[in-house]
Amino acid sequence: MATVVAIITSVVVANATQTITTPNAVNISYNLAAGANSAAITPVTNKPVLVMGCCTIFDHQGVGQVSLLHFSVGGIAFIAWFGLDTTTPATVTTGSTGTTGFHIVYLESTHQVEIQVASADTIQVHNGSTATRAGNLTLIW
Repeated sequence: MATVVAIITSVVVANATQTITTPNAVNISYNLAAGANSAAITPVTNKPVLVMGCCTIFDHQGVGQVSLLHFSVGGIAFIAWFGLDTTTPATVTTGSTGTTGFHIVYLESTHQVEIQVASADTIQVHNGSTATRAGNLTLIW
């Protein structure tokens, strides 16, 4: 019996391949006046991207994250995502669109700073509050 298990295990291992790569990452700081948008951010195309963001203003601090896909094949492009909004309790955020201004995830506790779709190929941080807001984004792929 042990011989059979060893042979089956060897066959399974022989067919499995694993490639370990160092992930790519980009860190983006924002400091936005009331009502302002950041510059457009272009996530890598057709690969999963972990997008994490936070607001670092006292009494408005918060954090949100999504797994995001910038899909682009054969002239069809859009942003798709699934993640958690900053709120108590946390709420799921999910969707896919190329529509400018569409909500992706909130980054602060009063839901006035968010990541939005900027185009079918880009995202942006939007400050919908009446005061300056600052924080950071990290994209990992």
